[in-house]
Amino acid sequence: MLNIPHGTTLAFDFGETRIGVAQGDAEVGIAHPLATISGEGNDKKFAAIAALVAEWRPVQFVVGLPLSTDGSEHEMTHLARKFGHRLNGRFGLPVYWADERLTSLYAAELLNQTGLRGRKQKPVLDQVAAQAILQGFFEGGWVEEFHG
Repeated sequence: MLNIPHGTTLAFDFGETRIGVAQGDAEVGIAHPLATISGEGNDKKFAAIAALVAEWRPVQFVVGLPLSTDGSEHEMTHLARKFGHRLNGRFGLPVYWADERLTSLYAAELLNQTGLRGRKQKPVLDQVAAQAILQGFFEGGWVEEFHG
């Protein structure tokens, strides 16, 4: 089992258009959806992330690692890794990558169960996917760690 520090963790469901963000604490082991970041350009996205970092003061980050169903990496995997390296470089916190296979499907089903369907899911789908990534991380579903 991964020995992760207690304190706030921010998790990210990285996408080129939108980034879902969730928050939780490893000691409690419960993740909560937090925000969906969108906008043109990395500067605006990282400014929004910096505001969340200032508010929540995380001790670490978790980035969902998109893998093929057979576990192999593809282009989005490399973009998610690049995003994680940038988080580490800008904020100096450890980054963990967690397997995110099926988290978007899980998030969509969860939202369907609450009565939020179709286009109405779009504003919150990514942050609920980030919640699923973080919850999986707390339960030991991690791939690897990066300290920079």
